[in-house]
Amino acid sequence: MCGRFTNELTWSQIHALYNIHQRPATNLPPRFNIAPTQDVDFVHLDKAGNMQMDQGRWWLVPFFAKELPKAAMFNARIETVDTSGAFREGFKSRRCLIPADGYFEWTKAEDGGKDPWLLQLPDGAPFSFAGIWAHNDNLGVSSCTIITAPAVPEISAIHDRMPIILARDAYRTWLNTDIQGKEAKALLLDAQIDSQLEFYRVNRAVNSSRYDGTDTKKPLINSL
Repeated sequence: MCGRFTNELTWSQIHALYNIHQRPATNLPPRFNIAPTQDVDFVHLDKAGNMQMDQGRWWLVPFFAKELPKAAMFNARIETVDTSGAFREGFKSRRCLIPADGYFEWTKAEDGGKDPWLLQLPDGAPFSFAGIWAHNDNLGVSSCTIITAPAVPEISAIHDRMPIILARDAYRTWLNTDIQGKEAKALLLDAQIDSQLEFYRVNRAVNSSRYDGTDTKKPLINSL
């Protein structure tokens, strides 16, 4: 799963990832401990087929919802993303990429507490989660969710599921909604680069969703 992530990407890194030209009025602020229900950046195709970056709630609000969902909607399982009532319309027609440069998972410690681990690509390279998005006219809310899958062996010691991180050359293919059903789901699994991730333990201060210190990425140890 993915319950928190980090995004310290600069505008130049965003441009390099997506070739987006609508630069924001101010520099993108670094974020060190993004939690569900907070606003995040997400990228999708506009009507002309160009990549466009918007911002929305990280906790999907389906287009038909009459109130903000209480059930967890910040992750969508690949096994049911195309059949679940909350997610299937997004999977069919509103796919997105969610930029990040790391995410956190937790393991149970001997003292009964939870140890946070930071997972990143080598050198902290920027990446994109595969996601879906929605806009709810009734509530005036845009939102998104991250698609998860069973963890690859390389990271299964940390968690049995993983957010799907896509290779750059698969971005446009994923956003292309001409690709549907089993073919789209196969693409997600074939194009994932989660097996390249590195991970290390970080301070338990990260466990609080209110903590957004610049030291969230400081390692305590380097391996299990």
